[in-house]
Amino acid sequence: MNDVPLLDRPNCSDSANCSWRNASLMTFGEECHNHLPMFFIMAIAYSTIALLGVVGNLALILIIARQREMHNVTNILIANLSVSDLLMAIMCLPFTFVYTFMDHWVFGEAMCKLNSMVQCCSVSVSIFSLVLIAVERYQLIVKPRGWRPSNLQAYIGIGIIWTLAVSTSVPFMLFTLVTDDPLKLLQNFHEEYTGKVVCVEDWPSRKLRLAYTTCMLLLQYIGPLCFIFICYLKIYTRLKKRNIMMDKMRENKYRSGETKRINVMLFSIVVAFAVCWLPLNIFNAVIDWNHEVVMNCHHNPLFSLCHLTAMASVCVNPVFYGFLNKNFQRDLVACRFCKLTSREEDYDTVVMSTMQTDVSKTSLKPESPDI
Repeated sequence: MNDVPLLDRPNCSDSANCSWRNASLMTFGEECHNHLPMFFIMAIAYSTIALLGVVGNLALILIIARQREMHNVTNILIANLSVSDLLMAIMCLPFTFVYTFMDHWVFGEAMCKLNSMVQCCSVSVSIFSLVLIAVERYQLIVKPRGWRPSNLQAYIGIGIIWTLAVSTSVPFMLFTLVTDDPLKLLQNFHEEYTGKVVCVEDWPSRKLRLAYTTCMLLLQYIGPLCFIFICYLKIYTRLKKRNIMMDKMRENKYRSGETKRINVMLFSIVVAFAVCWLPLNIFNAVIDWNHEVVMNCHHNPLFSLCHLTAMASVCVNPVFYGFLNKNFQRDLVACRFCKLTSREEDYDTVVMSTMQTDVSKTSLKPESPDI
């Protein structure tokens, strides 16, 4: 027996990514109805994000994989980020949209468990990929004479990320199930919901659930973002000092500009991730600690808006790293016609490359290795 009922949290993957808290079924037997205009608006929005997320991330992964000269640490981590975004776009958006507007689960218990676990795993992979990118940029710019991660170490880091992500997602495989208990609260259960089920979390205790979701909020959002912002702050400080002391040579000016451009783009993806996931994290935190605050018929639209904003993050990677890059656009067209070839000279200055960020040691001699 559970010390408190926990079936008021249907299919929540984690504190950073909750698929659906079925308020329309849990408001003391009150049934809420979805409006047709809202359904079409959300359908268009979800479909657009899903399409951009799948096509954009697939294209980015394909181009990085086929261009050997792009196989550096930054691009390997970017490709891994795209893999997690692609997984999110495939496993999260369609199922969440259908579940939200159907008010019951139709995909079976196995998919119920898998969906929650995959969503949690994808969020972890995304944020820790951003952490590794920040570490790589920090070592490259702030400590250029120190340790430099290799491609092999990048792959090892990716393996550790996925292992950690899967491990922290296991509770959703254990404590997620399908049941018709919440539907029985509805007055018209026998007329409309007989034989139907919902996907819910069934934790052994409320304290365990709160402890887990709070830890995941710190692990998947607050902690990593604080670390990333500190890294980029130190990078900014070092680049500012370097620009003051740098020789007035054209080459140095060019390299400085390229370094700044790359870091601004890399930092932008972090800011976009933080902004996209902030509303849903706030929403989920409120639900976790005081669900009665939003347990009414306004729950569904509010959740859908927050969730849609979070899902927009799957489009950020291809937009920032790809579609705003002329070389990516050219290779995308070439790939469409199966004409993608190696052009090493073009990728010496590609936005996603780290080649131009390595300023020569002679220009760094006046500076101290530490900030």
